[in-house]
Amino acid sequence: MRRPLDFQVLGFGFVPRYKKGEKGKYQLVVKASKWKDLKSKLKYLTKKTIPASFDERIKRTNLLIRGWINYFKPASIQSKLKKLEEWLRNRLRYGIWHHWKKPERKRKNLIRLGVNQDNAYAWSRTRMGGWAVAQSPILGTTITIKRLKMRGYVSLIEYYKRAV
Repeated sequence: MRRPLDFQVLGFGFVPRYKKGEKGKYQLVVKASKWKDLKSKLKYLTKKTIPASFDERIKRTNLLIRGWINYFKPASIQSKLKKLEEWLRNRLRYGIWHHWKKPERKRKNLIRLGVNQDNAYAWSRTRMGGWAVAQSPILGTTITIKRLKMRGYVSLIEYYKRAV
């Protein structure tokens, strides 16, 4: 007889369920390699050097997310999706920051997004790398989830909750 812990099929695996009074029950999970594959595909689609418009990037990302979540929705993936979504949003912000290129354009766009002139000037000329800026409060508060959704971004968690 084979134990479910040793068994993996079609990208799914099993782990024991830790609940009081439930012994010998297992829950479905996604194999680690499938998470790695998803992240690498998202990384490729959001790569800043690929010549694609932001809307096209979002469209391709949404297609991948929808397909992946629809396939793996029987498994318990919500907590890992939340972490992945935070990373993906930072990746998109990083792409936007890189697309602005020059300090003056960065300053003007930050002002358009509601940052005061002094902060916009300071952040547009920062010596921090693009990834650090993408995770900073300046882009987190200006390029918000709401703004990303207006451009077509689909939240992983929201889509998962609708799909389940």
